[in-house]
Amino acid sequence: MLGVGVIIWLDSEVMFFSSLFAAFFTIRAHASVWPPVGAHLDVIRAGIFTAVLVSSSFTMQKAVWDQERGNRKSAKIWIVVTLILGAAFVANQFSEWISLSHNPATDPTVTAFGSLFYIMSGLHGLHVTLGLVAMLFLLGRLKGPKGDPGETAVFQGVSYYWHFVDIVWVGLYSCLFLLK
Repeated sequence: MLGVGVIIWLDSEVMFFSSLFAAFFTIRAHASVWPPVGAHLDVIRAGIFTAVLVSSSFTMQKAVWDQERGNRKSAKIWIVVTLILGAAFVANQFSEWISLSHNPATDPTVTAFGSLFYIMSGLHGLHVTLGLVAMLFLLGRLKGPKGDPGETAVFQGVSYYWHFVDIVWVGLYSCLFLLK
C-alpha cells in the first residue's frame, strides 16, 4: 500500500514539475533571445553533477536490493554513498546559484531566464534535500540487527522518490543548460 501511495503522490509531483516546464517553454517561446546575452552557464560542470545525481539512483537501488535480501550492513553503506552523492549535487547547485546571482543576465530579479532558473533548480534542490532527509531516516531504521515488516516498503518508497527527482533533473538540465 505504501508503494502505491508514493506513486500516487509522485503523480502530483509530476503535475507540479510539468507546470514549471510549461511556464519555462511558454516564457521561452515569447523571448526574442534565450538565454539572455551574457548568461554563462557551465554546461560541463552541470553535466558532471548530473552524472553524479544519476549515479546516485544506482547506489540507492543497490541499497534497496541489499535491504530486501537482509544485508543491512551493505544497505547502510550504499545509503551513505547515495547521501554523499546527493549532498555533492546540492552543494554544487548552491555554489552555482551564488556565482550566477552576480551576473545580471542570470539575476532572478532582472531576467525571466534567471527567475525560471532559480525557481526550477531551487525547487528541485529542495526535493533532493528532502530525499536526503528521508535517507537519514532510512539509516535510523537500519540501526537494529533485524528490520521490521514495513521496512522494505519504506525503502522502496524512498527509492521511488529518489529515482523521480533524478529523472526530473535530467529534464531540467536539458531545458536549462542544453536548449538554446
